[in-house]
Amino acid sequence: MNVYLDINGDSGVSAYEIGEDNIKVKFKGTANFYVYSYTSAGKENVEHMKKLAQSGDGLNSFINLNVKYKYVR
Repeated sequence: MNVYLDINGDSGVSAYEIGEDNIKVKFKGTANFYVYSYTSAGKENVEHMKKLAQSGDGLNSFINLNVKYKYVR
């Protein structure tokens, strides 16, 4: 699991883990991980989320605007 850098200090995301066809996201104040997969959120969205996660900026906003409820569990 990687700690989300949160460059601007304003994200709800605390950690993430990149898989081949998914990304697991942990939000601040929650114990659960949310898995966004190619099947649930779409390949293009997941690949974009991976890039945002690695850059440490924009992941929470992207999730809220594009894939909020498209997680596997």
